[in-house]
Order: sequence, then C-alpha cells, then structure tokens
Amino acid sequence: MSGHNRWSKIKRQKEAMGATKGAAFSKFSKELTVAARIGGGDPVNNFRLRAAIDAAKGVNMPADTITRAIKKGTGELEGVHYEELRYEGYGPGGIALVIECLTDNKNRTAGDLRAIFTKGGGSLGETNSVLFSFERKGVVEVKPGPAEDAVMEVALEAGAEDVINHGADGLEVRTDFTTLFEVAAALAKWFTLGESKARFLPLTTLKVEGEQAAKALKLLNNLEDCDDVQNVFSNVEFDDATLDAG
Repeated sequence: MSGHNRWSKIKRQKEAMGATKGAAFSKFSKELTVAARIGGGDPVNNFRLRAAIDAAKGVNMPADTITRAIKKGTGELEGVHYEELRYEGYGPGGIALVIECLTDNKNRTAGDLRAIFTKGGGSLGETNSVLFSFERKGVVEVKPGPAEDAVMEVALEAGAEDVINHGADGLEVRTDFTTLFEVAAALAKWFTLGESKARFLPLTTLKVEGEQAAKALKLLNNLEDCDDVQNVFSNVEFDDATLDAG
C-alpha cells in the first residue's frame, strides 16, 4: 500500500474510532444533503446517496442524523445550500494537491484554504495548474476476504479497468468515473464493499522525506480538518516512518 493510501486509511480509522468524529459527521452530512439534492432521496436509485449513507454508517453516524441530512437535500426540511468547488495548489517539496469542497460561502472557503496553504509552506494555484498531474477515476474498495481472481472477473465483466491488491487491506477496483456506480452495484452483489467514490489519482507520485515530509503531512491533515473540505488528493508518497510519527 502506497504511503498516501496508508495516510487515507489511517484518517478513516481515526474517524471510525471517534478521534475526529465531529468533523466526520459534518462532512458526511454535507455529502448526504448534496447527494439527495442532486439525485433524490431514494438510495436505490441514487448510488451517490447510497455510497454516502454507507460511508456515514462507517463512522457510526446515528440513523436520525443521516435521515435529517437527506431530508434537507430533498427539501423536506430547511437546510443550507452547499456549492461544490475544487481548488488546486502546491505543498512542501513541490507536491501537487487537489481539494474538493462543499461550502455555503465561497469567500470564507477561499480565505481559509489560502491561510492553511500559506502557514503550511504551500500555495494555492490557478484552475488546472496541477490537474494535469491527475486522472479522474472511480474507485471501489472491496473489503478483505475474496480472492483477487474472483473480484477481477466480476469487475471486468462490469466494465472496470483494473484491480489493485492491497493485501490485508483488501482490493481496490478502478474504473472510469462515469461508470463508478454501475461497477460498484455489480460488485456489491457478490462482495462486501468499503468506500465507493470518484477520486483524482496521481499519474506519478513524488516521494518527500525528512522535514519536508513532516510539513507535507501536517498540511494534508490541516486541509482535511477544514470544515469546508470534503476530499484531499495528492501525488505525495510518504515513507512509513513519517506516517508512524504523524
């Protein structure tokens, strides 16, 4: 498992164990609301909503909190209108970052991100300044248990592009992001899935070490802690020592 993937896994484990549960609830509530607003409140016919519900349950969000967030999206309850925004920038060591946000105040979000980047030794970039270093893919996590060949057979039949074996951490199915939900639905008939979402995957990774790595890790964590930030994608490659220390 790559250093950046392991960082993501550690972050999700902390959310599930409650270390950052309040922030996680806020982020998932926003995603539930936006998913319901865009695709309706029925998770059977709205896979983005179904994926958001599964993710929310993964951090033990109460069922009534999930229901309220969905109703805000469908208009059954009064709620805030969130806008989806994407920012790009550079961090310590020249790492590239793509940040996805849900916000009700663009000026606040831009100001908060600019401050985080400046304090963390990085800088916000213009639109498409780093996006060329990434490709948009659908990623479906298959929890440990099934054989790689079995997952590969179902995944390819459903239109997936590749299956990555992460050993004890399970398997990762990659597909074109436009077919993410169809592939995930096919896999769900046979296997227990983890997170299913569209991600920006780096075309190549950049390994940073020592002080630069520590600064880069701190920047990523601070971005994740920002209330308006939903996802942080990077081409950084951390070594185990940095992650263990962070």
